[in-house]
Amino acid sequence: MADAKVSLRYRGERHEFSSRVDALAQIARLAWVSDAFLAQILYRAKARMQTRGVPLLPRLAHHLAMSLGQVSIGDPVVVQPGVYLVHGQVVVDGLVQIGSGVVLAPFVTIGLRAGDYEGPRIEDEVRIGTGARVIGPVRVGAAATVGANSVVVEDVPAGTTVVGVPARPVG
Repeated sequence: MADAKVSLRYRGERHEFSSRVDALAQIARLAWVSDAFLAQILYRAKARMQTRGVPLLPRLAHHLAMSLGQVSIGDPVVVQPGVYLVHGQVVVDGLVQIGSGVVLAPFVTIGLRAGDYEGPRIEDEVRIGTGARVIGPVRVGAAATVGANSVVVEDVPAGTTVVGVPARPVG
């Protein structure tokens, strides 16, 4: 539900539900009109099935998310409720944590750097622009913004905007 509310808010649509049936109808509509939201639902289903020890079906959900929404979220990734995927073409893998209110634009990659076992920690309300990469054991602080096509390889303080390759603070 949190994913649906955030997605609807960012899409400029009604994001309050009058009932559980209304919420389910909005979620179904979002899944129909947004491949990225459908992929997000499939990720949530995959994670839930894995924690319950269901065999085979989590892999099927993962492959469907990749095929339908071009979204690949790996097994060890922890995504808090209330994340907005603008469109597909998103890859998140490794020991990664993503907070709530995070916005991931298309063609974003979040993951490990060669030789590292720990991935990025993206705190709440972070916005990551189109084509950006967040690589290695870095922390992107709450309410930070990562500019389009930036490559983050060092920590980003909360509330800071970074751009470039490698990403540096601006303003």
